[in-house]
Parts: sequence; structure tokens; C-alpha cells
Amino acid sequence: MTKEILLNAFDMNTVGHIQHGLWRHPRDQSHRYAELSYWTDLAKTLERGLFDGIFLADVLGVYDVLGGGPEAAIRNAVQIPLADPMLLIPAMASVTEHLGFGVTCTTTYEPPFLFARRMSTLDALTKGRVGWNIVTGYLDSAARAMGLATQVPHDERYDWADDYLDTVYRLWEASWDDDAVLADRNVGFYTDPAKVRRVQGVGRYMMDAMHLCAPTPQRTPVLYQAGASTRGRQFAATHAECVFLNGTSKPQVAALVADLRAQTLHPLKVFVGATVVVGRTDSEAVEKLTEYRQFASVEGALAHFSASTGIDFAKLDMDDPIPSAPTQSNQSNVEAVTTKAASVWTKRKLIDSFILGSRQAPIVGGPETVADALIAWVQEADVDGFNLSRTVMPECLDDFIALVVPELQKRGVFKTAYRDGPLRQKLFGHPRLPSAHRGAAARIV
Repeated sequence: MTKEILLNAFDMNTVGHIQHGLWRHPRDQSHRYAELSYWTDLAKTLERGLFDGIFLADVLGVYDVLGGGPEAAIRNAVQIPLADPMLLIPAMASVTEHLGFGVTCTTTYEPPFLFARRMSTLDALTKGRVGWNIVTGYLDSAARAMGLATQVPHDERYDWADDYLDTVYRLWEASWDDDAVLADRNVGFYTDPAKVRRVQGVGRYMMDAMHLCAPTPQRTPVLYQAGASTRGRQFAATHAECVFLNGTSKPQVAALVADLRAQTLHPLKVFVGATVVVGRTDSEAVEKLTEYRQFASVEGALAHFSASTGIDFAKLDMDDPIPSAPTQSNQSNVEAVTTKAASVWTKRKLIDSFILGSRQAPIVGGPETVADALIAWVQEADVDGFNLSRTVMPECLDDFIALVVPELQKRGVFKTAYRDGPLRQKLFGHPRLPSAHRGAAARIV
């Protein structure tokens, strides 16, 4: 029996996210990203479809590797303009009761004390429905924006992140006792001072402070992470409760999942990225794909992938092999088309893979075909669910909810109602970090 499939919408507070160029489609509404009603309507749609959450990506720089500048990214709306994702969450939470919110924030550029307060605030405002996608950054443009000459080296960024996590664990888990808040009107004591304490930072994060927020439903938000490099997987196995993978084949993803599960001591859910184009029939879905492809942007896809890998594809001829020289960018993306690829990748082969403006090949078909494909990923790659990239908004999600969700429910692999409780309770059956998790050790510091 296939386990129950988990679903997140994968989105970003911007016009163009993963499938580049589709903002040009006449029915696409992503240009409304700066309108709160766009996001609150989306949240209500996702909750109606019983999605587990919306996963909000973010970056802190511009994609300026292709051609040595940002022009291609700017021209094609490749994640620019880009607004803060965290500010969307209270509005979406106000119109929903169960939908979870995973938000991407970097450990490299913000002091943990400030970040911990913002996440605790979100956990309180959402009644425990917030998760944190932990990233260390990979853009030189982001480092320059923060006043650095270049990025911190890849593996060193993860070393910093280990210290960062151990510091915020102390703030979230150790600074306040569960029963510190008395709110006693008669005595006049709101909080018992004996049950609130200073905690110290770890490693490079020298800090001596009390957390400013009272205990929230989850204390520590649900922890997501998307690193697929060797160092990234080590970090994920240590900290992440939910891991987000992208992969071109089920055997490749299955190997990554097996490695992660072998290293992880606490419960783990694995999500794989997927793009779905669904119609009422297979032929209708193929027609829709053909329509969508008219708007896909090769230049936009190259701008994104150049920044992700640190490779300027404008310097390569069409049939040049993609070089495998190390960069400080996303190492798993470089490896996917070089050292870990089954065959030689060239610029031409890369462009040929950009079906809808990215390397993520879509699942195309009627409800039965799409359900078969999703279930096959769960069975053959041992993933728990999917982060569904948007194509034409909001019709891609409306179609998925109307056509695919009932088919998955009919097969008994998707829920028919939400469970009660905070996000971690819904995903794992408990609201707090489990005792086997590294962060739980902070409770006795």
C-alpha cells in the first residue's frame, strides 16, 4: 500500500519562479504578486484542495552570471522583481485554518537573535503552522549586497549554519520554560522571572540574550532543507525534518533518499519537485502543454541555471561539454550535469531539456496518468510528497485540485480531511521537536 502523499505548492513572491516565460501567457496572473488578495485567494484555494502547505522560496541576489550581468534575468523576470515572502504569511494565515507555510530564510546574513524572534512571531500568529526552509545562499550578488567581496566558501557556509541552528535552538527551546507565562491578574505577575533565562550563542554567533517571545505552539518551526550536495545532505540529516530534492530520475532520487534516511536519527519526510500539466484527458493535457510551450523562455532558463551553477553559458558553444570546475554556487546542480550525469551534457542538450522554461520536465496527462506518475515516484524513490511548481497561475492549481486530488483520494493515497494541531503535529503526530532531534538537546542547556 502506498503511503499518504503530501503536497506543497512551490511558489515565490515574484513574477517568474521556476518555469520561466510563462508569465507571458494571457491567462497567467503572477503579475499580481504584489496584491495581498492574490495570495489570500491562493491560500484559500490550497486549503480547499487539502494541500499540506505552501513552500515559499527566496533568494537575496540577482542572477547575474549569464553574459556577465543581470540583463537576461531582468528582461525575463527571472525571480526579479522579488519581494519578501515572510510578509505574506500572516495574511494567508488569516483566511485559512490548516494550511502550512514553509518560508525560505538564509543563515548567512542575519543575526540569529533577530531571526528567531521573527519566526516565533510567525509561529504564534499562525497558531503553529510555520516552517523554515534553511538555506545558506549561493549567489555572489547576494554576498556583494551584504557588503562582502565574495561568498563564504560552500562547505564553510554549512559550518556556519550548524552554529546558527544550535544558537536558535537555544533561543526557541531553552530560554523560556513551558509554564513561564502566568498572566495572573490578581497577583500582578505576567511572567515568572525565574522561568526565563539568558542563553549563549554557539561558535561564531557570540550572543548572551533572553528570547523575546513567549513559547509558541511549536517553539521551533518545522525545519525544511534542500541541500543535495554531500555537505548539504550531512546538514539535512542533522537538522531537517522535511527535505526537498530535485532529480531527473527515480533511481537518482532513491539513492539520495536512502542516504538521507540512513544518516537521520529523527523522523524525516522527503519532498521531490514536480511540475504537472493536467487535462481531463491525456490528449487535452498534451494540447495544453503545446500551448504553454509557446511562452517558455530559453534565455530566462539559462539565466537561472547559470546563476545556480556559477557557469556562464554565454561563453559556451552549443556542443561544448559543460565544465565541471568547482564553484561556490549550487554544487548539486553542477554535479547533475557533469560528474554525476549518465552522459555528456552540452549547452544544446541543456537547452533541449528546457520544456517549460526549466530543467524540470513536466508530468503531462489526464488525472489517471498524473496519479500513476506521482504514485510511482512514491513507490520507486521512497519520497513522501511533492513540491508542485507553478506553470500558469492560478489555473495550474485549480486544475490539479479539480482533477488530480479526487483521483488520488479515490485510490486512498491522499487525505480527505485535515488532521488537527500545528503543522508538525499534522506531518509527524507531535507538535514539538522529537527527543532524537539535535535541537531537542537545547532544552537542557
